[in-house]
Amino acid sequence: MRVKQEVGAVLIDGYDTLLLDLDGVVYLGNHAVPGAPEALEQARRQGVRLAYVTNNASRTPAAIAAHLRRLGAPATASDVVTSAQAAARLVAERVPPGSNVLVVGGSGLRLAVRDRGLRPVSTATESPVAVVQGIAPGLSWGLLAEGALAVRQGALFVASNRDTTLPTGRGELPGNGAMVRVIATATGIEPIYAGKPDPPLHRESVIRTGARRPLVVGDRLDTDIEGATNAGGESLLVLTGVATAVDVLTAEPRHRPTYVAEDLSALLLPYPEVRDGVCGGWRARWEDGVLRLHGDGSRIDGLRAACDAAWTAAGAGRVEEYAVKPVLDRVG
Repeated sequence: MRVKQEVGAVLIDGYDTLLLDLDGVVYLGNHAVPGAPEALEQARRQGVRLAYVTNNASRTPAAIAAHLRRLGAPATASDVVTSAQAAARLVAERVPPGSNVLVVGGSGLRLAVRDRGLRPVSTATESPVAVVQGIAPGLSWGLLAEGALAVRQGALFVASNRDTTLPTGRGELPGNGAMVRVIATATGIEPIYAGKPDPPLHRESVIRTGARRPLVVGDRLDTDIEGATNAGGESLLVLTGVATAVDVLTAEPRHRPTYVAEDLSALLLPYPEVRDGVCGGWRARWEDGVLRLHGDGSRIDGLRAACDAAWTAAGAGRVEEYAVKPVLDRVG
């Protein structure tokens, strides 16, 4: 159930904090998503807290904030929440203060561990009580081996996130979820995960921002939107990144966002009523086992109408791609 919007209100009026994913939402690699910095600045001026929430555990909040500012987005280090911070809290809540923690990762993860009053170490001979793992350039076999030794010796095993791939300008590279399999396979012990879609990162974001009515904003159904669902929160899917129209139309319940929009400009606009497969000038109806759109209007309203009809028909399941193909021919 989404926050009820007053007549004339814009989407962000129902929320006090935006929990924003980064790549695919605010920027695409080294370039800002068109209009994203301006939309975020306007949202901030209207009194909404901005929090940039990322599964990236390798960079520090200060480095991420500096990158955002270079792209024109309003950001300070305190506005950034990382899976490294969530992982460090998970460890700190389970071990004594000042404990040795073996960090299999980069500077962002080491800093997060230190900030929680723990001592980052690099070898199993230092008797770490926990191993925390996050992706980092140049992550070595030697460090992975030390992590495996420590886990075998009884150390708590925590991973920053379960992302199997890492999108780059060169393509999809192995992510932390893939690297975690080295220690997990060698020891037979699965880690506790901190990042999206698991709840700890959402919890960390709420604690750090003091959010009472947060809105998760993302471009991925299996991390951002599922993470919001797992936390019992509301979400906005923007189509500037990974998810496509067919992905959202065929989404299972845990991957269905509260709102669907083309980009972040939707935050500053009234969100239209969507009911019984009708939105704007569009009406979505099932005919001969496939979904069809009738009417005219903006493509995004057509997609919203179609999603409502598809999700209602699917219930706890999901519709097949062939059944929504006639809709895709109209909304792309």
